[in-house]
Amino acid sequence: MQKRKIIKIDENKCTGCGLCIPNCPEGAIQIIDGKARLISDLFCDGLGACIGHCPEGAITIEEREAQAYDEDKVMENIVKQGPNVIKAHLHHLKAHGEVNYYNQALAFLKEHNINIPVDKKCGPAGHGPSGCPGSRMMDLRKKKKTEHDVSSAAKQESELGQWPVQLMLVPSYAPYLNNCDLLIAADCVPFAYADFHRDLLKGKTLLVGCPKLDDVSIYQNKLEQVFANNDIKSVTYAHMEVPCCFGLVNIIQSAIEKSGKAIPFKEAVISISGERLR
Repeated sequence: MQKRKIIKIDENKCTGCGLCIPNCPEGAIQIIDGKARLISDLFCDGLGACIGHCPEGAITIEEREAQAYDEDKVMENIVKQGPNVIKAHLHHLKAHGEVNYYNQALAFLKEHNINIPVDKKCGPAGHGPSGCPGSRMMDLRKKKKTEHDVSSAAKQESELGQWPVQLMLVPSYAPYLNNCDLLIAADCVPFAYADFHRDLLKGKTLLVGCPKLDDVSIYQNKLEQVFANNDIKSVTYAHMEVPCCFGLVNIIQSAIEKSGKAIPFKEAVISISGERLR
C-alpha cells in the first residue's frame, strides 16, 4: 500500500472565507454549506499550495496509506457530507473529464438508493466554478480541424493537446497523462525554438516548468506521482543549453527510477540562438 500526502481541512477552524480556493491549482476545494471542502481526493496533489492562504490555519498536510484510487470508497465519505457535497463532487469529476469515475459515482448512488438531481449542463445549482479558470483541466486531443487554410504556407497549427500545461497545475491523475508520450519542457524552450510545436510537441502531452526559478524538489514529488499513477510510454525533456536547465535531468530520471517502471527517457537541447543541438 502506497503512502501519499493530501490536505486535511479542520471544519471547526474553517470560517468559509474562501481564500484557499483560488490557490488550489487542481480546483479540488469548494465552499459548500459555509465550509471549505475537499470535494475529491483524486485531484489533490498534496503539495499544499492552499495552506499559506488560510488565515485560520485550518488546512494541514497529512500523509496516509492509500490504495489505488477507489471511487466507491471516496463516495462512502462524500455521501456523509450531504447532498451539496455529492453534487459538487459529481460536477468536479465531469468538469475534469473523469467519465469513468463519474459513471461509477452515479452507480454507487443508484446502488444505495440516493437520488441526487444534477444539472448536466451547468452542474450543481448554487455553486459557481471553483478555482482559477486558467487552471481548469481540458483535454483538447479530440479537437477536429474543420478548415484547412491554404492561403499561407507558413501558417502552423497548434499541437497542444491539453490544458493546463504547467507542471504544478496538471493533476497527476489527468486522463491525458495515461498511455502518453510525455514532453517536459523548460519554460524558455517554446520561445527560443521556432519548430517547438511541429518538432517536439506533436503527439505528446506537455508539462512545463522552470528548473532555475522553481523548487525542483516539489517537481520531483509531482513527477513521482505522475509516473506512479500512469502508464507513460516515453519521456522527453526539452531544455535550453544553459547550465541551470540541466538540473531537472537528474530529477526526472530519479522519479522514473522510483516508479519502478522502464520508461524510455531522452533529451532535446536547444541553443540560445534557437537551434536544436540534439
